[in-house]
Formats: sequence, structure tokens, C-alpha cells
Amino acid sequence: MATEAGPSTRIRTLRLILWSLVGLAALGFAALLLFRADGPRVTSRADPAMPGFQLGGPFTLTGTDGQPFDSRQALAGRPYAMFFGFTNCPDVCPNTLGKLAKLRRELGKGDGAFDIVFVSVDPARDTPKVVGDYVGLFGTPIIGLTGSEEQVSAVAKTHAIYQARTPNKEAPGGYTVDHGSQVLLFGRDGKFVSTIAQEEGDAPALDKLRRITA
Repeated sequence: MATEAGPSTRIRTLRLILWSLVGLAALGFAALLLFRADGPRVTSRADPAMPGFQLGGPFTLTGTDGQPFDSRQALAGRPYAMFFGFTNCPDVCPNTLGKLAKLRRELGKGDGAFDIVFVSVDPARDTPKVVGDYVGLFGTPIIGLTGSEEQVSAVAKTHAIYQARTPNKEAPGGYTVDHGSQVLLFGRDGKFVSTIAQEEGDAPALDKLRRITA
């Protein structure tokens, strides 16, 4: 005949259940940390968590003249600041390009100090002519690039830039493009050096530009 469990037995059972829950929570937290650690990272060297990964690298897109733009030739030996955006962008893109133009003037080494490279993540609307007209609005030399959807997507991926279309009835064509807003800085050897964040002040940004143009 079964007997009713005493208070001490019930307490031990409750403790076992609680410790089991604690253990499961700890495992879940560890898994979350591992997932975050393995997520995309911006680094200047091959990431040991992603064997063989190197941010940047040579690419071919289309210039504002409609001709192929080969970075291995056009940017060889030149430091450059690279920004991904689109011409229908209402604020972030014009503000970023305007800031880069301003910083280059403040650097005091002329327009040739470093190249400003603008890559459109909206090739469906941003033809070479549209991109050319757009970069011409900033009153300083800016390399404007576009290409096919596949080409742009591949370059964005190798440069760790997020980009995705988002429906927007008020935007031309009925959509806008979400994209990473950081500026990528590359040295004369074509290797990634650092980033300039959208909210970063002029002083630290200038220090970074001095380093790649030294």
C-alpha cells in the first residue's frame, strides 16, 4: 500500500526540480553567448571564428561612366573611405557623404588625400547616370559605383554590410533600402583599417583619416 510522501521528501523533490531549471537556464545562456560570439564581426584580420574571412578585397562594379570599375587598378596604392547607400536615402546617406567631404577638406591635404567611394545598394533605381548626378551634388570628387543586383550583393557581403529592401508606399518605386551606415576605411595596401560610425564625432574621425593618409 502506497504511503503519502512526507514534507522532507516533497522539499527534496522541489529542490531537484529547481536545480534542474537553473541548469537549463545556464545552458540556454551559454548557447546565447556562443551564438553572439559567432555572429558577423568587423575585423582588420582573418577572424579565427570564420577561417579565411578577410573584410574587403578586390571587386568590380560599374562606374558613373558606365564602364567597369576594377578596384585593383583604380584604387591601387590609394587610401579610401567606402560607404554603401542609395540616392533616394533621405538623410543618412547625404549626411555621411557630406561629412566625408567636410573631413577631407579639414584634413588639409587636398582632394587627393583619400578617395571617397560610394556604392549604391539600390542598383534597380540607381543607374550609372543617376549615381553620377547624385555624387556630383557634393562639390568634391566622389567615386560613384553601381552594378547588377548580384554584383552589389556580393561586394556588400565581402565588406560585411547589411542591406535589404523594405516596402514603403511613400518612397519612389514603393520601397526603401535598409543598410549598414558605417564608413569603412582602407589603407594604401587595400587592407581594412577601421570604421567611422554614423554618430562619431569629427575629431576621432579625423584621427583615423590621418592614420590611413600618413
